[in-house]
Amino acid sequence: MKILIVHQHFNTPEKGGALRSYFLAKALIEYGHQVVVISGHNSNEYKTESYEGIEVHYLPVPYENAFGFYKRINSFISFLRLASKFALAQQGIDRCYTMSTPLTVGLVGVWLKWRRGIPFVFEVGDLWPEAPIQLGFINNPLLKYLLFRLEKLIYRQSHAIVALSVPMKKIIEQKVPQKIVYLLPNMADLDFFVPETKSPELEKKYSVENRFVVSYIGSIGYANGLEFLLDCARILESHALPVTLLICGEGAVLPALKSTTQKLGIKNVIFVPFTNRDGVKEVMNITDAAFISYRPKAVLETGSPNKYFDALGAGKLIITNFDGWIRSEIEQNACGFAIDYTRPQDLTSKLQPLLQNKALLQKMRMNAHALSQQYSRKKLGKI
Repeated sequence: MKILIVHQHFNTPEKGGALRSYFLAKALIEYGHQVVVISGHNSNEYKTESYEGIEVHYLPVPYENAFGFYKRINSFISFLRLASKFALAQQGIDRCYTMSTPLTVGLVGVWLKWRRGIPFVFEVGDLWPEAPIQLGFINNPLLKYLLFRLEKLIYRQSHAIVALSVPMKKIIEQKVPQKIVYLLPNMADLDFFVPETKSPELEKKYSVENRFVVSYIGSIGYANGLEFLLDCARILESHALPVTLLICGEGAVLPALKSTTQKLGIKNVIFVPFTNRDGVKEVMNITDAAFISYRPKAVLETGSPNKYFDALGAGKLIITNFDGWIRSEIEQNACGFAIDYTRPQDLTSKLQPLLQNKALLQKMRMNAHALSQQYSRKKLGKI
């Protein structure tokens, strides 16, 4: 079949960022399908390219993680308008696969269904509008009502829905019990992220020689609550523990985090700019534990952050500061631990035994890599 994937944030390994839509497109091609992708990019001009057999059309719709809420909304609406027009102009499309966020991408699928009778699948990356509502970005009762109606319209018009986690799947099934909802979690590229011995050259490059490195890799936004990590850093420093907290990524909150770190004179935090997949692999090499962070909001507990799966593949200890399915999973598989978002001192108390017991740490890292097998890109690509 000829399949159209609509995803505003399509990335390639060279560019960096989340690669789910890239992995999906590659899996479809491997099974004999033709794949066309509609995405956006930070330019004033339209461009197209053939990337590893994927026909990618980049629409001139700027978007950056550093955008504020309303600037993001403007970007989402602009992409919806252009993508709907461009999708309708495509010839010979058999199926459409729309990927949120944002929620509005699903309207491209609805438009194609109404105008061309083309079935579409809607993949839910985050539960919108519940996420911005719980985070306090949307408070107007009328706007809430309209957005929930929009969410239900997209769900009902879709041929099927894809959820990225079990709790997300259950919530969607409650909203539209008559609809088929598939579970397809994020994927770990186990040919790329593998357990490695630390490279002395990379330790020197990132100034972490003889340090236990806890890394946060990903978006640096309000939802991630990374000021909590700075509180952890100050407590670790007060106990003179040889632990460095590394923050790698980009987002709206990054300047404030850097400013706070400098003002408070925190010495055990380093910032690494957003990087592509090769750069992430370097950071993973020097990492001992991967930190997965969200504010304590119920809707965020349903999420499926990409770097969790990369870290499992690389065999890293996993640390979280929120409840939900990831906490349950790492505790059940003995490959990490959770700390209370209101108690940054917990990181110090829970890390100390592992700093002293290298055998236990290694066992937990082996457990993490074993868990990654169920998220193998090759395995999930066959579903």
